[in-house]
Amino acid sequence: MKTLGKLYVQVLIAIALAIVFGLLSPRHAVQMKPLGEGFIALLKMMLGPIIFCTVVHGVGHVKDFRRLGRLGVKTLLYFEVVSTLAMLVGFIVVNVLRPGDGLHASALDAAGAGHATDSILKASSADFSLTHFLLSIIPRTLFSAFTSGDILPVLFVSLLVGAALSLAGKPDWIAYKLLDEAQAIVFRILGFIMRLSPLGAFGAMAAAVGSYGGATLLYLLRYILTYYASAVIFILLVLGSVAALAGLSIFRILSVIKDEAVIAMGTAASEAAFPRLVAKLGQAGCDEAVVGFVLPAGYSFNIDGACLYMACGVGFIAQATDTPLPLSQQLALLAVMLVTSKGGAGAAGGALVKLTATLQSTRALPLSGVGLLFGIDRILAIATSTTNVIGNSVAVFVLSRWEGMFDRRRFDAYGREEGPSPASPTPPEPAPAQARAIEAPAGDRLT
Repeated sequence: MKTLGKLYVQVLIAIALAIVFGLLSPRHAVQMKPLGEGFIALLKMMLGPIIFCTVVHGVGHVKDFRRLGRLGVKTLLYFEVVSTLAMLVGFIVVNVLRPGDGLHASALDAAGAGHATDSILKASSADFSLTHFLLSIIPRTLFSAFTSGDILPVLFVSLLVGAALSLAGKPDWIAYKLLDEAQAIVFRILGFIMRLSPLGAFGAMAAAVGSYGGATLLYLLRYILTYYASAVIFILLVLGSVAALAGLSIFRILSVIKDEAVIAMGTAASEAAFPRLVAKLGQAGCDEAVVGFVLPAGYSFNIDGACLYMACGVGFIAQATDTPLPLSQQLALLAVMLVTSKGGAGAAGGALVKLTATLQSTRALPLSGVGLLFGIDRILAIATSTTNVIGNSVAVFVLSRWEGMFDRRRFDAYGREEGPSPASPTPPEPAPAQARAIEAPAGDRLT
C-alpha cells in the first residue's frame, strides 16, 4: 500500500489502464482527451509564476555577477554542444537502421494526412529567422510576458527583475521576504495540481491509443522502435558520458527524477514536469541560482528530445519518399535545425511544427512527408518529452557541479531518507555552503 501512495506508481498504473481502455474501446477512449488537456493547462498556468519566483529569488541574492555571467556562457555552450550531439545520434541511428526503406510513401493513401499537414503548415508559417526568434524574447509590455504562454519572455523579465533587485535592494528590504512567501504559496498550489497527474496521464494516453492505435502503429512500428532506440542511446551514452565527466551517475540522476520523467511520459509534454523539477533539483543538491537560470533556459535552448525527433524525422522522410539525401545535405540540415529547433518544443506537437518549418525553409525534402509522422506524433512525443526532461535535468546537475555550486551529500541522500511528499513539493533551498558562494549572509537579506 505504501508503494501505491507514490506518485510515479499511480501515474504508471493510470498509463497502463489507459492503454487497455484505448485498445478495448477506442471511441470512448478518445473522449478522455479533455482530462489530459486540462491537466496540462493547469500546469502551464503555473509556469510563469514559478519561473518568475525561482529566477528572481535566485538572481536577486547573487552578489557576484561575474559568476552569473560565466554560468550563462557555460550554459549556452553546453546547450549547443549537447543539442548537436543529439542530432548526430538521430542521424546515425536512422541511417544505420533505415526504417523508411521500402515504404514508398508515394504509393500510400495520404489523403487522411493531407488536412493535418495543411494545419501544421499554417502553424509553422511564421518567420523562424534568427532575428524574429531574438525579438520574440522581448515582450510587448512588462506584464504581457506572463500572458503569452512562452517561457523565454518570462525568463527575460525575471532576469531583469532579479538583477535590479540584487543591485538596488537593501539588506532589510521586505521584498525579499515577500518573494519567499510568494514562492511558498506558488509551490503549495502546485502540490494541489500534482494530485491530479494520474488522471491527466490517463486521459492523455487513452486518447492517444484510441486515436492512433491499430493499423497506424503497426504500419510505422519500425520507425517508432528506431526513434525510441535513438532516445535510449542518447540518454545512456551521450548524457551518461556527460554526467560521468562531472563525477555523477546517469542512473542515480534518473532515480532522482523518475517521477518527473514518468509524468512527461504520460502527458507527452515536457512542460508538465517543469514545476516539480524546479523544486526537486534544488532539494537534490543543485544551487537555487543554477536551477533558476539553467532549467528555464533549457526548455528553449536544450530541447534534446526535439533535436532527436527532427534528425530522425528528416532521415525517415527521405527514406520513405525515396529522396536522395547525401551526407553533405544532412550536415547542412543539421546547421539549420540548430536554429529552428530552439523554443516552443516543450508541448506535445511542438517538435513536429519545428520539423515542418525546417523542411519548408530548406525545400530539401517533400513537405508532404510530414504527413507520415502526424499519425504517430503522439506516440513519438512520449520519448521526445521524456528525453527533454532528462536532458535538462542532467544539464542542471552537471553545470552545478562544474560551477562548484553542488551539494554532493544532499544528492546522495535524496530519496534515501524520508523527504517531502511527492504530491506537495516545496520551494528549493540552497545548501548553506553553496549559498555563501553567491549570496549575502541570510541575516543580511531578510528582516
